Order: sequence, then structure tokens, then C-alpha cells
Amino acid sequence: MPRLEIAEDGFRLDGRPFRIISGGLHYFRVHPGQWADRLRKARLLGLNTVETYVPWNLHAPRPGDFRLDGGLDLPRFLGLAAAEGLQVLLRPGPYICAEWEGGGLPSWLLTEDGIELRSRDPRFLAAVDGYLAALLPPLKPYLADAGGPVIAVQVENEYGAHGDDAGYLADLAGLLRAHGVDVPLFTCDQPADLARGGLDGVLRTVNFGSRVEAGLDALRRLQPTGPLMCSEFWIGWFDRWGGVHTTRDAADAAADLDRLLAAGASVNIYMFHGGTNFGLTNGANDKGTYRPTVTSYDYDALLDEAGDPTPKYAAFREVIARHAAVPDEPLPAAAPKAAYGPVELTHTAGLLDRADVLATPARTADRPLTMEELGRPFGFVLYETDLPTAGPAVLHAEQVHDRAQVFVDGQPVGVLERENHEHALAFTVPHPGARLAVLVENQGRVNYGPGLHDRKGLLGRTSVNGRPLAAWRSRALPLDSLDALVLRPADPARPQVGPAFHRGTFTVDDPADTFLRLDGWTKGMAWVNGFCLGRYWSRGPQTGLYVPGPVLVPGTNQITVLELHATAAGRVHLRAAPALGPTEE
Repeated sequence: MPRLEIAEDGFRLDGRPFRIISGGLHYFRVHPGQWADRLRKARLLGLNTVETYVPWNLHAPRPGDFRLDGGLDLPRFLGLAAAEGLQVLLRPGPYICAEWEGGGLPSWLLTEDGIELRSRDPRFLAAVDGYLAALLPPLKPYLADAGGPVIAVQVENEYGAHGDDAGYLADLAGLLRAHGVDVPLFTCDQPADLARGGLDGVLRTVNFGSRVEAGLDALRRLQPTGPLMCSEFWIGWFDRWGGVHTTRDAADAAADLDRLLAAGASVNIYMFHGGTNFGLTNGANDKGTYRPTVTSYDYDALLDEAGDPTPKYAAFREVIARHAAVPDEPLPAAAPKAAYGPVELTHTAGLLDRADVLATPARTADRPLTMEELGRPFGFVLYETDLPTAGPAVLHAEQVHDRAQVFVDGQPVGVLERENHEHALAFTVPHPGARLAVLVENQGRVNYGPGLHDRKGLLGRTSVNGRPLAAWRSRALPLDSLDALVLRPADPARPQVGPAFHRGTFTVDDPADTFLRLDGWTKGMAWVNGFCLGRYWSRGPQTGLYVPGPVLVPGTNQITVLELHATAAGRVHLRAAPALGPTEE
């Protein structure tokens, strides 16, 4: 692959004028068995480049543990892009936002009291140095100077919305160079933040979704010469639980793309294909009220969550064809979808009853310990203590991060939600020594703004009737593996009370994409053959979960559902159509 050059009049590739026409495609939001398909559809659209973030927190779930395998095999993804003839814009962060858990920053950073994220705090920079030292050497063969597809690498991400310390950006650029990045660097910011987020000697690019001329003008005022580029041209948006499924008219978005390309600018379409926040990887926003993002990252993109072309795909291809060559090949067709029908969930097990085999060892302290102190990034924390007296009681938690289900002797007595600013719950203690249990769900760490320091669990002072309780037992339930979980046949006469696992099997002849519908269920998460599809919640707008075809096998397949509240459904359905709920233009 030839080297990208930044000239006064634009980009050059192998000495020839080159316009970047790119699309966002995050490998970690797509099943690896489908990477090649999505990259082929990027080429057929007329893209010459794809862009991807790199999620530090997935690659390094704990200090000293770095992963580049399976769905995190970034070298393989880059090799597939090269095989398709695509260049790559690489955005390793360390902070990526991306509506991703914690903006990609690993939760173990938060075990350091007072650490300043995205700053020159020596502790933060040392951790970043370790991250880049592990990530970048394996990627060296994929950089353009070594014949690979990666033509440029981003420094941080929209830093101007966070701070204005050019020294911090210079430190990051120095680390990238020290660890072998020899291709051009760039920064990206929204128009109002360009001055704060840039770095002398590094290409500035701009992010926007509309007002094309104003966005490009803002960039040109700060950068009088060199390429014009929109690194995130927003053509849709993400959804939050309890909101609506947001869409953008295809003709409107295509018209803005036409304006952008007519101005001679390069572009990265955000998103070409959004994909899915599989597992428990969704982020959240907090601008005074905590709002977790849904499992689907459909984004109303050119390819939908299942990778099928949308009307925007055809509209954008027409626009690109006016400004660049597009492949003389048919538009890609939708992949087969299967409706496998109802699946009876015949076996069950209570979560609290199985905590001993699913949780980390209990740690006792005079206060509830955070998820970070317990050394786990995702899932739940279970707190238990004994109540000394019987009678009316009020549990008060200074901070609930993020949703706490409260039980007395195994019986549910209520819920406290961060989103609703709830801190106190009244209940009755049946007898001295009754067991108080509080199950706290990490619904996604904040990915944008000052709320990045988002520790999980019960934070601050936690009391009952105004008095702190001693001897809290804290256990993390990461639920990253259910191998130790034993379920027994369900007894309709004795339904489970409180959080419980439910499991059933179904048979497949020819595996294909399908969608898990959970009508009659309230809130929880689901797995197929041990692969975590993500969270569901009856409040919507998302009311089904995408099941990638490569997750299924010919023959018997297994579904496990963790329902956090009672359900009488007893079955789920596998249907051929997605369910993202009501829309709003």
C-alpha cells in the first residue's frame, strides 16, 4: 500500500491526488465471522477507506492482560481490509467516546484515587504508554510504510470538547511515534472546539452532521492550507433506553454528502455500519441525568445492524458516483434471515442462589466496595449484610451507580435507579438478623464529558435508618462465563422470585441471522451458545436482540436469559425481523 502525504492542496497517495472516502466500521461491534462481508459492502459502495476505533478497555481488561484474539483480532481485520483493497484510518484513542463503555478507557484506571483521565497525570500517561506498547508493535506490518492499509492514525478524540492542553496531545503524539507509528497523524473536533483540540504540525479535521459549509469554513480558518476533511460525518444517531429510535432522512443526509464532496473535501461517514454493543459494552451519557445507551448501535447507518443495505446505501452510492469511481457491480443483497419460532425455556436457576459459583470471592469491609475495587469491569456487584433490628427501615445510598435491586431474606422490596435520582427505599425488616442484599447493575460507564470518572456500585455513605452498617460483604458478578451455572427443570407451581436464569434449546438446519424477541420479559441480558447478545429492557425502544448467524451451529443451540424481575413468559421467539421500536425523524 502506498504512503499518504499531506500536501498544501490536499492528500496524495503514491504521489497522486487522493480523496479519502471512508466509512466507520468498528470491528469490535461486528461478529468476526462477518468482517469480510461488511468490508466487501464498503468497497461496493465506492469507499476507498474504512475507519475504526480501538477499544482499550476490551483489549486490556486488566493490567498486564492484553488481547488480540477472536473478536479482538485487529491484525486480521486490517488484513481483510487490505485484501478488499481498502485503506484504513486507525483511531486508537486512548479515549474514543463512540457511545462505548467508559469511552474505551479501562475501568482499572479508576482504582487510582484522584487520577485525572485524559491529562498529563503521570499515572494516566504511564498506562497509555503500556497500552500503546502492547497494541502497536503487532500492527507495524499493517502500517502503510510497511505495505499495509493503515494510512493515518488519530491522536486522541475530540479533545477540544474536554480540554486545551496541547502538551497532553504532544505527549500522545510522541508516544505514537515512539511505538512505531510512522504514518501521518490527525486530530478531530467539532467546529467550535477546533482551536482547543488541535496540535501544531498535526492535521486537523472536523466533525459535523449538517451545516457543511460552516463546518468546513471553521476548519479552513484554523488551517489555511492542506486537506479539508470531515472525520465524522454524522448520518444518524444512537439510541438510549426509554427514548425513541432516531433516524435521519436518506435524501437529506445524501444531499449534505454531496455538498461535502462538491467542496473537494475528504470524508469519513459515521457510521457506514454501526453494528451491536454485544455483551455489556454500551456506554452512557450524563448531562445532569444518567442515560444508558441501548444494545443496538444500528445508528440508522448505510448498513443496518444486521449488515443489510438500507435506502441510505443506494442514495449515498449515487452521490459518491458523481465524484469518484464506484465498482461496476450489483448492489449487495440482504443476507438470509430465519424465523426459528418459539423456544421454550425449560430450565431455571435463581441468580442469588447461584452467586457462590458465579461471583468473585466475597470481601468484607465497613462499607460497600466498588466494582473497580473488586477488580471487574462489567456486570453486577452483590452486596450483603445483616440487619440488626426488626421493623420499619429506610435504606439510604448516597450514590447508586447504576441500578440497585434490594432484597430482604431473598424477597424483592424495591429498586433504586441512578437515572431517576433515587437514593432512599423504605421496607420492613421481618426479624433481627434478616439478610439485606443489594444487587447493583453497571448499566454502562459514561463515555462523554466530566462523568468519565464513573465508578460503579454503591458509592459514598450507605446507611439504614441513618446508621451505617458494619460488615458489608461485596462480590462482583461479571457474568463473562456461565460454564459453572447449573439449571434445573422449571416448576410452574413454584416460579422463581427475583433475578433468575432461564434456559432452553432449539434446532437449526442452516444457521442464518435471526432476532431474539422477549415479549413478556422485563429487563436483563441474553446469551446464545455462550455468546452474550447484550441487554434487553421492555421500556424500549429496542425490543429485540440481533443474533448473528455465525453464533449458531447446525443442530442443537442453547439460549440463556437472565431476567432481573419476575416473568411468566416461559418462552422467547426467534424472528426474521429486527425490533428497534418507534422512530422519530
